[in-house]
Amino acid sequence: MPDSYFNEGLTIRREVLGDEYVDAALKNADDFSLPFQEFATSFCWGAVWGRPDIPRKTRSLINLAMLTALNRPNELRIHLRGALNNGCSRAEIREVLLQAAVYCGVPAGVDAFKVAKEVLQSVAEQ
Repeated sequence: MPDSYFNEGLTIRREVLGDEYVDAALKNADDFSLPFQEFATSFCWGAVWGRPDIPRKTRSLINLAMLTALNRPNELRIHLRGALNNGCSRAEIREVLLQAAVYCGVPAGVDAFKVAKEVLQSVAEQ
């Protein structure tokens, strides 16, 4: 990946997930995990999130549905915060999780709603 993807990816990643999260992810990377952090920043955030044809808000909603389908609560938690940063409303998040529950199964929806409730409460308390 060209350095430009990393630099653009780092900017986008910080805008979506916040400086605190990104700084911690990079600081906690060691010789083993640093290449993955660089890959994720360059490829996921620079090469894909940096594409202009889908707005960030839409990308966030897609991610919430996919992470629900894959039952990835840790990533769902992170991307719920990112979705809020990208302008997604609580109602839009709820509707995406309901849609995912229909197509991915109620147990996936139960877990997604549990995680979303925790994140939305913590954000409201800040």
